[in-house]
Amino acid sequence: MPAMSQFSSGERIHLVDHKSRQYALTLKAGETYQFSGQKIAHDAIIGRPDGSIVVLSGGKKMLAVRPTFGDYVLKMPRGAQVLYPKDLALIPMWADVYPGARVFEAGTGSGALTMALLRAVGTRGTVVTYEAREDFARTALTNIERYLGTPPNLVPLRRNAYEGLELLEDGLPFDRVVLDLPEPWQVIPHAATALRSGGIYLSFVPTVPQVIQTVEALERATVFGMIETFETLLRTWSVQGRSVRPDHRMVAHSGFITVARKVEPGLLTSRQERGMAEDVSVNGPEREEEE
Repeated sequence: MPAMSQFSSGERIHLVDHKSRQYALTLKAGETYQFSGQKIAHDAIIGRPDGSIVVLSGGKKMLAVRPTFGDYVLKMPRGAQVLYPKDLALIPMWADVYPGARVFEAGTGSGALTMALLRAVGTRGTVVTYEAREDFARTALTNIERYLGTPPNLVPLRRNAYEGLELLEDGLPFDRVVLDLPEPWQVIPHAATALRSGGIYLSFVPTVPQVIQTVEALERATVFGMIETFETLLRTWSVQGRSVRPDHRMVAHSGFITVARKVEPGLLTSRQERGMAEDVSVNGPEREEEE
């Protein structure tokens, strides 16, 4: 994304109306944007500062802004369904993706999660992303390049993660494995080998049966502990003077995030074993004792 404050030809911007509805536009010198029978020349926007008010031919005023990452994701062309910003915000945090990290991702989809990971690893990190479908991969790269340029630390590969996960040429393991796939449990045995000790696994799935199979696969692998699954709900509020209430609509369930840590086995028991121990306990609630 350009660092200067003025809009330039070739840049992706959003026009925002008085109801805060956003409309994506790629600026091109000499072209014209049309909206509801009104129009404005791109040249009238190019060179203007970010946050300017522009006036269409019929007098309609709109705000011209550079989209935030969240705004861009919601309006960019899609191949696969994109993750919502509420999930994109949490995934790098819960996967603890840090500057300089080596991250494996599958699948690339429309590129939203790939961009979130690239922003988190910074210029010193690396993101390797697998996408099995050519049409998804093509759309994703277009979306990524339009927003981030051509990241030198992105390694996009047309591969199926279910069939295996290859390390980079230096042979070093990955620090993080992040999956947005229908069947992440098929990748877990590969992730168990490709992750470094202490590395973090994270996957996103929309349904309960998928979560069950994912957690069971993590436990079967025997090298994953600290397994957690959660969802996040986003509810916005309307604040108009003293009238303060939650909005009638909210972004509720979109999917489940499961995280786990690759650890030395032997200390953390599986949930199945813990459940069996609790069932046979006749002494009331468990009490934790320090040794």
